Amino acid sequence: MAAQRKLFPPKIIEKLNLSQRVAVLTGAGISAESGVPTFREAHTGLWSRFDPLELATPQAFRQEPKLVWEWYTWRREMISRAQPNPGHYALVEMENLFPEFTLITQNVDGLHRLAGSQATIELHGDISRTGCSSENQIVSDWPETDEIPPHCPHCGALLRPDVVWFGERLPSEPNEAAFMAASSCQVFLSIGTSTLVEPAASLPFVALRNEAAIIEINPQETPLTPLASYSFQYPAGEVLPALVSMLKR
Repeated sequence: MAAQRKLFPPKIIEKLNLSQRVAVLTGAGISAESGVPTFREAHTGLWSRFDPLELATPQAFRQEPKLVWEWYTWRREMISRAQPNPGHYALVEMENLFPEFTLITQNVDGLHRLAGSQATIELHGDISRTGCSSENQIVSDWPETDEIPPHCPHCGALLRPDVVWFGERLPSEPNEAAFMAASSCQVFLSIGTSTLVEPAASLPFVALRNEAAIIEINPQETPLTPLASYSFQYPAGEVLPALVSMLKR
């Protein structure tokens, strides 16, 4: 802990302690510390011959809905075994330290919510939820059936995972809320994300243009690294608890 604390320049602690508005963007890296493989690493066993970029599309669902549904069932079961890690819990603590705190995530695993985060914007949905492919509504219950995928009990359309697929637009409400938070925050934390997948990749740069301090936490360099006010190339599960412990209560 003491070694980690030496990482933080006094200015970063002072900036956070004086800030009223903080926004956070998380990506696959923070969930990888909980044992959730990144999207492109998740294919093993029977699914190793499939390209996730081809399965996670509306076109694939139209052409082979059974295959896509079964793949997401497999992914859902794999993710359901994961638990939040110290990075997730540190963000819960951080949420209670600022008058305005917005947590934006690209992850669909629900681990932030499981850890106890409240003000969370799930840009890409939640794999544990199911929606109607026609009416774009969450469906929590449907009659038992041997059909794969099952059908919506309201309109008869196929059910689908409540996630955003490649080629689909983000729902307008969470997208607008995320960009509003990025444009108005005083500090923006980019955690475990490659800053390559749009539109989420633009968020830290929006914050940067609005003169926010940018803190990046990622073991690998990203396009954001050279521009970040502070960059920590360590796992979030190590950096975030140490950072939170130094903030005023």
